[in-house]
Amino acid sequence: MHHLDPKTRNAADLALDCYKHCHGMATTHCLAVGGAHVERGHLTLMLACAEICRTTAHLLLMDSVHGRHMAAECAEICEACARDCARLGDMESCVAACRACANACRALAG
Repeated sequence: MHHLDPKTRNAADLALDCYKHCHGMATTHCLAVGGAHVERGHLTLMLACAEICRTTAHLLLMDSVHGRHMAAECAEICEACARDCARLGDMESCVAACRACANACRALAG
């Protein structure tokens, strides 16, 4: 595998971590808890966050010229997901993963 600069590698790693958290929490925790956790807006946002993180990580790892553009969008969606998960109050690991990814992607996107 080619060498990625540390900033890109970090953003890709944090995006994959956020993907795992959001996808996992949406499909296990949220479905089990129900109520506000399965409202369309919240669940759709979590799954959109998981998907943008997966896609961003993929583009960054293959050193695509589109990776940095995608990172900007990823940061925006991760920040929105973090706010919505924080609103529900029992999803701290997801909030932390989203914020870490948002910060790394924002720094990468410039």
